[in-house]
Amino acid sequence: QVQLVESGGGLVQPGGSLRLSCLASRRPISIYSMAWYRQAPGKQRELVATIFSSGNTKYKDSVKGRFSISRDNAKNTVYLQMNSLKPDDTAVYYCNNGIDTSPWPWGQGTQVTVSS
Repeated sequence: QVQLVESGGGLVQPGGSLRLSCLASRRPISIYSMAWYRQAPGKQRELVATIFSSGNTKYKDSVKGRFSISRDNAKNTVYLQMNSLKPDDTAVYYCNNGIDTSPWPWGQGTQVTVSS
């Protein structure tokens, strides 16, 4: 029932910035923790950032100080502002709830490629 649509990815040079968006439909997200995940080729999907219903946030160590997760409950949308991008950030980025053991159906994700 929940539909997740990610957008905002693209090709960017090292040091550049991107802002990802995740629009959820058919279920209000206000009561949920929400999170961004990413999956690089040949790697497992990993948790990048979490924003709790309180607004508190948590980040993977390697993105601290560079990425910022936010939410707009009225728009049922979660954002990921990514600055100072590095080649190692290259991956498909997905959003979902922050429960991890009980994810909603995964969206298609949005490709982020960091390359010169």
